Amino acid sequence: MWLLATVVLALPLSLPLASPAHAVTGSEAAALTPQDSDNALDVHAVRRELDSFQAAQISLRKAMAIAEALHFGAITADVSFDGATEPAIYRVKTMQRDRIWQHSIDASTGEVIGGEAPSSLASLGAEDRDNLAVLRALRHRLADAVRVAERTTSGKAISGGLMRERGKLNFVIVVLAGSDLKEVILEPPGARRR
Repeated sequence: MWLLATVVLALPLSLPLASPAHAVTGSEAAALTPQDSDNALDVHAVRRELDSFQAAQISLRKAMAIAEALHFGAITADVSFDGATEPAIYRVKTMQRDRIWQHSIDASTGEVIGGEAPSSLASLGAEDRDNLAVLRALRHRLADAVRVAERTTSGKAISGGLMRERGKLNFVIVVLAGSDLKEVILEPPGARRR
C-alpha cells in the first residue's frame, strides 16, 4: 500500500524528455512559447522520440527485469528510454551490494548492448548514497511504482527514478498516456528520512 496520493501532471509534447528527477514543471513549460526558434525542432525531436518509444517491442518494466537479472540481487535505481540512438535503447542503472551498474537494453529485442564496468557506491555523493541506502531498505521497488503509475494513468512508462524532496524519497515515473506525458510521484512506505 502506497502512503501518499499520486500527483499527475500533464506535460506538453513540446518539452524535451528529461530524466524523472529533472522533469520540467508546469510553470517552466508555460515559459516555452511557439515563437522560440528551437521549439519547432524540439517538437519534431520529441515526436520522433515518442514514435520510437511507441514502436518499442520491449516495455520499460521488461528492460528493468532484464538488467536486474544480469546481477543476482540487483535492483533498479533509474531507467529511461533513449530513442535518439540506433537502435533505440533503455538506459538502466541497477544497484547490487556496493556497486552501480549501467546497462543499455535494446528496445526492440531486449538484448544487452555493450558492457559497462560497475562503479562503486563510494564514488557517489552523500545524498545519492543515502537515497540508494533507503531504496535498498524499501519493500517496494521501482518496478512496483511503474506498475502503479501505468495503471493510474492508463499509459506506458517511458522513464523512472528517485527524487528526494523535503526529506522524502519519492519514485518519479514519466508515463505516455495517449498523446500526453504525465509525471507520477509516489512516496513508498518507509521512505521518509529518519
